[in-house]
Parts: sequence; structure tokens; C-alpha cells
Amino acid sequence: MCGFVGIFGGGAQERASTLALLGRMSDAITHRGPDDAGLWCVPEHEIGFAHRRLAIVDLSPAGHQPMASVSERYTLAFNGEIYNHMALRLALEREGRAPQWRGHSDTETLLACIDAWGVRGTVEKAIGMFAFALWDAAQRRLTLGRDRLGEKPLYYGWMGQGRDAVFLFGSELKALRQHPRFEPAIHRGAISLLLRHNYIPAPYSIYQAVSKLGAGSLLTVSQDAPAPIIETFWCAARVARQGVAEPFAGSPAQAVDALEVLLKDAVRQQMMADVPLGAFLSGGIDSSTVVALMHSQAVRPVKTFTIGFHEAGYDEAEHAAAVARYLGTEHTELYVTPEQARAVIPRLPALYDEPFADSSQIPTFLVSQLARSEVTVALSGDAGDELFCGYNRYALTSRLWGKLGAMPLGLRRLVASGLTSVPTSAWNGLASALAPVLPRAARMANTGDKLHKGAGVLDSESVEALYLRLVSHWPNPAAAVLDGKEPPTLLNGAAPALDGLDDVQRMMALDMMTYLPDDILVKVDRAAMAVSLEGRVPFLDHRVVEFAWQLPQSMKLRDGQTKWALRQVLYRHVPQHLIERPKMGFGVPIGTWLRGPLRPWAEELLGASRLREEGFFDAALVRKTWDEHVSGQRNWQYQLWDVLMFQAWLEQQ
Repeated sequence: MCGFVGIFGGGAQERASTLALLGRMSDAITHRGPDDAGLWCVPEHEIGFAHRRLAIVDLSPAGHQPMASVSERYTLAFNGEIYNHMALRLALEREGRAPQWRGHSDTETLLACIDAWGVRGTVEKAIGMFAFALWDAAQRRLTLGRDRLGEKPLYYGWMGQGRDAVFLFGSELKALRQHPRFEPAIHRGAISLLLRHNYIPAPYSIYQAVSKLGAGSLLTVSQDAPAPIIETFWCAARVARQGVAEPFAGSPAQAVDALEVLLKDAVRQQMMADVPLGAFLSGGIDSSTVVALMHSQAVRPVKTFTIGFHEAGYDEAEHAAAVARYLGTEHTELYVTPEQARAVIPRLPALYDEPFADSSQIPTFLVSQLARSEVTVALSGDAGDELFCGYNRYALTSRLWGKLGAMPLGLRRLVASGLTSVPTSAWNGLASALAPVLPRAARMANTGDKLHKGAGVLDSESVEALYLRLVSHWPNPAAAVLDGKEPPTLLNGAAPALDGLDDVQRMMALDMMTYLPDDILVKVDRAAMAVSLEGRVPFLDHRVVEFAWQLPQSMKLRDGQTKWALRQVLYRHVPQHLIERPKMGFGVPIGTWLRGPLRPWAEELLGASRLREEGFFDAALVRKTWDEHVSGQRNWQYQLWDVLMFQAWLEQQ
């Protein structure tokens, strides 16, 4: 795991000044690679790379980057891990195309493969997570590449006009911002996307001039063809369609056997490291499966890490400890105080580099920090929900949409109007009065808030509209952002073809293409890299992903139980009673904190005069939302966190 940044174009510069500029850009991402730094440039070709290295495999100088191929045609700056790189070396040797190896780094392997098979042929054979920049001296062409699922980040954009325009690219925005020609104009449409999703989806960034390279893509640019040409070498939508069209034909037991074999191999490959390695463990299905499969193949106890909270409803530490005891892991847990958690908040704008408002960013950073005290690599259970139908919204849609969809839209809207015509405070009062006579299962906190949200579900015209509503914080963010028209995304009209998928499968596919790379993987990458920790995600081995899409839906969602096939794998290693419990998110009580200790901080950022002066938000609407939350009338914690994360980021610019 590393980081890189680069410059292409901008006019010929002296070598010394180019290297000095690259050095300043590289210094901004030292946290991504504290073990080594490298600079490379060819001024006459107007190209330069800077690389920061976190040494994981081959700790010797033979892994230094940027690295040139033996042929000297290619120079590579690479971030990530190629888990099958030793198998790729064997393939080259069998073909008689292997060079005299200088070390055993996967970077050297990639360059040799590119010399032999070309860029696309190499990435199609590679199993791993990666982002890279490759200079082809023969063609005078720059290629950028990003892994299939989008684990590793890559930003790019032209700055300026004409012959002096410069193409910047790199792992984080903070490195690009060091260039004197960086254009910092804010993308107002991206702010609207942030308010809807709590993240800014690719290809957009918070800056008008900067884009994110999409997952599974290659981008090429040259002086002769300066407009970026993007091609897809792996398409999630195509994988989903093919998997559903050509499902696994064996029995459920055979499916579970095959899934276990694939997962064990993915975990085995991702345990490759020349540095200490461990895993995050929440005690849930996904992380417990990863740890159990690590345990089954490890020669010594697996190191596991968990954080806990004293607040009810947010603590999974006791469940993680039970799994750890059963598997005999070397377990470390830290109970975090509210003060420790809140102390992370001032760091978030710099840590995430652009506004990012998934509040689980706080515990993710804290558990990464805990793990880094003992290991350099940590495996996680991310992506299990998207691949094996784990989110509650999948089961909810499966149970309810058929019934709701059969009800005339006019009638549903009439019911929704009736629900929202009664203030939330009145609904809460009624629920409180009826509580003594209601069954325990029918009682719920903040009844009015939940009924108003449910009205939005009733108002949905289609399952696509329902899905968008379920994944939206602000249902109409353009009303809150001045001149903030939402640009097209996969969720608002630019959806890929998903023929043959049922309603729930379409939700899962869209989550895999949007929420997973743009929220979950961003959160994990930035939190881990902030403390120089490499995070690895075995579920995102593309062989596992492709097999998961071949599994019939009945092997994922069965009798109302999510992740059925994955559970069966886990139960072969961990007793069922240690795992079975209601799904719990990885979060913190932001709503309560905003009414309490965070209130002065939020009041300052959300001041009406400040909002009007900055000119990004409708001050009256934001203040109304804030007042309703503080008074307890509504729970607007997620909507407010979106605005606050933008405001906190803006304050640091």
C-alpha cells in the first residue's frame, strides 16, 4: 500500500524544479508511505512521478518506486497489492518471457507482465487491489489504472488551457492541491450529491476540474490526444447480468463448499506479507468469516482488533470477544470514550480530503489506529453485505414492495399525505400515551420521525424510486444547495443495463457500483492510510464477486434470513449461537452529540449569517432542519452531518 502523484504536460521545465515540485506534492501524502520516497521525471517529455512507499512485500531497496521495466520502455508508480503476483511470475517463466528478477516485489512483477502481455492483458490476469500510473516511453503515452471494485483511489484532471495546461493525477487531492496551477473551484452539483448520499460518487469530486477514475477502468492520455480516453476492463454490471443469466447449477451444499474454497484461497493470498498482519473483528458474520478462515490457515494465533462503546446500541465488542475466544485469536479491544471519539472530528476534513459524511468514519479511524499499534496490514469483512444480500433494505424490499406496488399510487400518496400532515411531536405523544397497552414489539422510539420517513417510501413510484429514497439523506438536495443541480449518476437516470435482475438484485448491483466504492472503500482506505495501515478486503477478490453473482438469490435471502450461503460457511468454523443477533451498524450517536457536546461547534458552522455569506446553502432551510433536530421534533442527524462535514471541510480550505 502506497501513494503516488504525478504531472504530465505544462511545458518543459528544468529537471531540478520539476523534482522539487514533485517532492512537495509527495510530502502531502507521506502518511500513505512513510518507509520510502521516490521521484522520477523526464523534462523533455513533460512527465514526472512521485511515490511514497509503505513497504509490505519485499522490504528491500529492490521494491523502490517509481520503477522502470527491464526493457526501459515503461516506468510505473503503483499503489496496492497483487496477491497472485508469484503465480504471474511462474506464468512468465513458463512462456520464457521472465526477466532476471531483481527482487520479489509485485511492482517488478507487474512491469514484467506489461512488457510481455501489455497493460490490459496484465490487469485482466491480476488478482488484487491497485491504482497505478504508467509511462510508455515508446508511445509517449500515460496510462492510469484502477482495480475492478475501486479499492484504491485515483484522481485526475487537466488544469489550465492550451499548451501550458498540466494534467495532474494522484492518490489524494491534497497532493494535487500543492501544484501552483491547481484549480480549486468547488463543484456545487457535487455538494448536492454529498447531501443525497453522504459521499461524492465517481466520476465527480468536490472540485470542478478534478475527476475520480471509475473502478475497473484504464485511462490514457498523450500530448497528441490530450482528452482522456477511458476503457473498462472489468464491468460490475456485466458480471451481475452474466451471473444471474448463468447461475450456479449445483445443490445448496455444493454451493457452500465452492464458496468456502474460494474464500479460503482469497484469504490465504491476502495473508501474504513481510510485515505483521491482523484483522478487524466486530463479531458479525462478515468479519468473523474472514477471521475464521485466517485462523484455519495460520501457523500462529491471528491478531484481531475491536473497539467498543459504552453507549447502548453501539457496542459490538462483547460479541467480537466471544468469537475471538472461540477461535483463540490474540485479541485487542479498546473501549472508546465519547471524548476520544469526538476528538477525531477536527481531523476528518484533512483525513478524507473532500467532504465525506458517513459518521462511521469515526470508529473506522479509531479501530485502524488501534490495529496500527501492532500490525501493518489488517484484513476486513467489508463487502459481504453487497455480495450476499445483507442489508436490511434488501429484505424489506423483498417483503414489502410487492404489496406496496400493488396498491394504487394515488392511494399510497393519500396515506403518505395523512401521515405527514400530523406533526412528529403529535405522533410521539400518541405513541407515548399508548405505550402501556401496546405489545413490546410494537413500541418504538421517535415514532413520528419513523412514520414521516415511512411516508416517503409510500410515495415511491417504482422500486428504483424506492431504492433512491432509501439511500438518500436529503430527498431533494438541490433545494438546500444554491445552484446545486445534481449531475447524472448511476442512481438518478444514468443507470447501467441490469436486464434479468429482480428488484433486490438490482439494488445489490447498484450498491456494488456506488455505495461500496464511493463510501465503504473510501472510508476504509482513508482511515487506514491516515495511520499508515494497509487494509485488505478478501470478499473483493474478483473471483469471489463473480461467484457470488452466480449464486441463486434463494441461496442469499432464504426464509427472510440474509446472507444464507455465507452463514453456512461461517457455521462450519464458529458456533451459530455466537453470531445470531440483529444486525448492528458500525456507528456513533451523532444525533445525541449534536444536541449535547457538539452543539456549540455545530451552531458556529451552521450560523445563519455564515451560511448566507458563504453562499452554498439555503440558510433558512438548514436552520429549520437544525432547530427541529435540537428541539427533538425530528431526528435529522444524517442530514445535518452531511452539511457539517462540508462546512468543516470548507473552513480548512
